[in-house]
Amino acid sequence: MNIALIGYGKMGHAIERILIERGHNVSLIIDVDNACDICADKMRGIDAAIEFSTPDTAFDNVVKCMRAGVPVVCGTTAWLDRFDKAVQVCRECGSALFYASNYSIGVNLFFRINRMLARMMNAYPQYDVTIEEVHHTAKKDSPSGTAVTLAEGVLESIDRKSSWVGHTTTAPDELEVIGIRRSIVPGTHTVTWESPVDSIRMEHMAKGREGFALGAVLAAEFLAGKKGVFGMDDLMVF
Repeated sequence: MNIALIGYGKMGHAIERILIERGHNVSLIIDVDNACDICADKMRGIDAAIEFSTPDTAFDNVVKCMRAGVPVVCGTTAWLDRFDKAVQVCRECGSALFYASNYSIGVNLFFRINRMLARMMNAYPQYDVTIEEVHHTAKKDSPSGTAVTLAEGVLESIDRKSSWVGHTTTAPDELEVIGIRRSIVPGTHTVTWESPVDSIRMEHMAKGREGFALGAVLAAEFLAGKKGVFGMDDLMVF
């Protein structure tokens, strides 16, 4: 496949390595200095774009790709207030969009287990639940998109929680989601269920960016020949 990389930071470099290892061509690299190259002329012959940029630029990048006739895999978080509009553009263009807050296979298994445990815990109100995530200081959004997805998975099933908040809280109906920025931590997410007599803790700790990069490349391969909006539940077999 001929791939366009949009965003050429540490994640973009990791994705590039995986693409080459899997026999793909990185035919176009878009970064801050050449953002105007996301257009039909420059993207002619591109089979898919993989977008890991910034929350401020992601929506425009995604829309430009789809309007140029290029399916796009987006891993940028904190822009989902405009996601419905992106879906609308995807359908209007007859294109394909793949979005995930996290492309790691392990994290997506973690998402599924988190939802299953939340359904079980709904019957046991003595357990309160909190979420914590720790990332490197260069990460722009806090809490992370992964932590938000974990929170949404809990809220789907726990009647005693009505919303999540990004700070410490003692309100019984609020789900506490705390983001911590520290040194060069690739990403650690912890869900803790606490009762007066015991605690249950689930944790996913990334060892590097390679797991996220591989998932994004698998998503691009998955999009080949498809139209519509997809996510990791479409890619993975549970």
